[in-house]
Amino acid sequence: MSAALKVQVSAARMLTPVVREFTLTACDGALPAFSPGSHVQVHLPLAEGTVRNAYSLTSDPAHTRHYRIAVRLQDASRGGSQYLHRQVQVGDTLRISPPANLFAPHGTARRHILIAAGIGITPFMAYIATMEQQQADFELHYLFRPGLSDAYLDELQQRLGPRLHAYDRRPDLSRILANRPLGSHVYTCGPQPLIEAVEQHADRLGWPRNRLHAEAFKGAQPGQPFDLQLLRSGRTLRVEAEQSLLEALEHAGLQVPNLCRGGVCGQCITRHQGGAIEHRDSFLSPAEQAEFLMPCVSRGSGPCVSLDL
Repeated sequence: MSAALKVQVSAARMLTPVVREFTLTACDGALPAFSPGSHVQVHLPLAEGTVRNAYSLTSDPAHTRHYRIAVRLQDASRGGSQYLHRQVQVGDTLRISPPANLFAPHGTARRHILIAAGIGITPFMAYIATMEQQQADFELHYLFRPGLSDAYLDELQQRLGPRLHAYDRRPDLSRILANRPLGSHVYTCGPQPLIEAVEQHADRLGWPRNRLHAEAFKGAQPGQPFDLQLLRSGRTLRVEAEQSLLEALEHAGLQVPNLCRGGVCGQCITRHQGGAIEHRDSFLSPAEQAEFLMPCVSRGSGPCVSLDL
């Protein structure tokens, strides 16, 4: 895995009562280039151990003097968003992973239809900067709760004009998707129910699945503690209630490849050989789940899980 980057918080501001934006600058050297749709993992030193949360880069990919991320304070936070909202101040240093991209725009699309809900606007801020520079054909449909999850709304209204369609309730997705020119692509970022609704409406209208792209809000969620048996090394670990299986492995010194930490990219796929599993990923098929799990989000639903590690 690539070495972490040390950055300084050079600016911070509240975009809404629950969304805080951070500007990050390199402590040493230059920041790596990134493409629209990229994210970084922020390494958060919580009391129970380091947590790595993934956040989309909202800044213009053409300028890497700094990175920007925006973080929503989560009601059911395991501590990561609370740490960033309540403890991190301008001048503090953080460690982040190099940028990775699992949600890039399609290079040959004739029209880009962006559908965002709440904090799902974040990857599209970088999309918009790049698409404006490329004079691409795009439009943004933005769902939000006024005064709470409407980050960047004023800026987008001034910047996009009629290309912005703003909603404070669920829009008519069939109307958004109907009668689109051949070569249009749809990108959805938001909660899983919105993504599923877009897919269902697109299916009814005959959209090919390869023209639908999505990034869901997913991350490790708490659960019951359980033991972890590593068959090859003979070690036994404890996965605590607020800890992900992947975090337990990392805390024990095992480096498992990962990119999204949300059960969607497949990088951390691991073979399991015993124990009841609660699969929470969006990557594995039911047949694959019988043999593998995604330790970034999946948990044991019994007292012990055995892994081929």
